[in-house]
Amino acid sequence: MGISQGDKLPAAILRRMGDDGPEEVTIDALTSGRKIVLFGLPGAFTPTCSSAHVPSFIRTIDQFTAKGVDEIVCVAVNDVHVMRQWSKVTGAAAAGVSMWADPTSAFTTAIGMNFDVEALGFIARSARYAMVVDDGVVSTLNLETARATCDISGGENLLVSLG
Repeated sequence: MGISQGDKLPAAILRRMGDDGPEEVTIDALTSGRKIVLFGLPGAFTPTCSSAHVPSFIRTIDQFTAKGVDEIVCVAVNDVHVMRQWSKVTGAAAAGVSMWADPTSAFTTAIGMNFDVEALGFIARSARYAMVVDDGVVSTLNLETARATCDISGGENLLVSLG
């Protein structure tokens, strides 16, 4: 069963490549005492993720900050090097959107968002979603219902939930 509104995020570790080498963060450290937006997507450099999902949060980062969001976090089942390059190419790094890898799909699987499309090489990849997390608890969850779209889980739509 997947994560739902009102659930606490499970313990997990996310990774990224920092300027001085690999970095890790626990979900608890990322969310404890903070309000974050966390969004997941099928993969770096994939069409909808690159042209719609990430840009929607780059466009809205200032509006989220104005509503008390401490950080916007993107999670994908990719390696740390791919996520670092993708953050540069999309402009996410420059805009302040944090890009974290879930290389073994441990977090994605723990929240029930994993799926496979073997023909595309997508194994244990993430469904497209966006959530607001308050002190580790999911207060809003927008799960995309159709493939190759970013309507429900985009930044502009998630902003509506914050009023």
